[in-house]
Amino acid sequence: MRSFALSVLREPPFTGAQHDDTEAVARESEDWAQRLGLINNGQRLRRADAAGLASRACPQAPRDRLRLLSDLISWLFVMDDACDEDGLGSDPTRLAPTVAALLDVLDRHGEPGAAPACGPLGPALADLCRRVRVYRRPAVLLRFTAAMREYLLALLWEAANREHDRVPPVHEYVQMRRHTGGVFPSLTLTDLALDGFPPAERRADPQWAALDLLAANLICWCNDVFSYRKEHRTGPDAHNLVTVLSAETGDETAGMRAAAARFNHELGTYLTTESDLLAQHGEAVRPALATRRNWIRATYDWSLAAERYA
Repeated sequence: MRSFALSVLREPPFTGAQHDDTEAVARESEDWAQRLGLINNGQRLRRADAAGLASRACPQAPRDRLRLLSDLISWLFVMDDACDEDGLGSDPTRLAPTVAALLDVLDRHGEPGAAPACGPLGPALADLCRRVRVYRRPAVLLRFTAAMREYLLALLWEAANREHDRVPPVHEYVQMRRHTGGVFPSLTLTDLALDGFPPAERRADPQWAALDLLAANLICWCNDVFSYRKEHRTGPDAHNLVTVLSAETGDETAGMRAAAARFNHELGTYLTTESDLLAQHGEAVRPALATRRNWIRATYDWSLAAERYA
């Protein structure tokens, strides 16, 4: 699938780089996940290479902020694997108590007192919230917890689809994929790592919101094209852009090419929107634009290298 992706996806025209401390942060993230009981051994998490993805997303961040992002991505991978490979996400009634307990963690902003129904996922999420709070940026903590809520509720949508063997229509999938991909909490912690938040007076600009949606689409659709074969080894899963487009066209090859075409078109739209924002708002938005560029490029490069999709 990698050779197909390389042949049909337009390479993002952004510079790629990795943080110098990637290997050390990878070890620390694995130790964190084991200490909190998220994993029994590091094999599956090592294949996912959370630190490699994080270090590409913020190659020049302070090490503690890179660790925070790497640990979040590790948590998201563990949750994703629990839902997709370990069966937690196949039945909404089974998933619901876990989601409710994790929402309780978010409501408390990581303070003690959460319900125990989510096992080690809860304490690990609480730890992430507490570490975000250390930076004394209340708006960042609120943005992070809000994005995590959207992610968790979107997992219930996926579970309901699986329960009924439902393939969602394309427009619905595109909307929900931005949330199931965990893009927005990851962007929040990358903005924190790089001090990449747009100025407050710019954040309500509809064009800025449009750019965030475009970036989220590109990150998720790139992942979908690279991961399609891996996700179908144990049977088809409805939650991939190739799958939903194939259901519309009735042909898998046509669906694969349509997914790539959507990515390539969206990348062109992203570049135009980014250029317009820079022209209107100047250097004040450049750090925030760099965060989104980094994530788009990071996803492409990480997808080529990670054993997760080998």
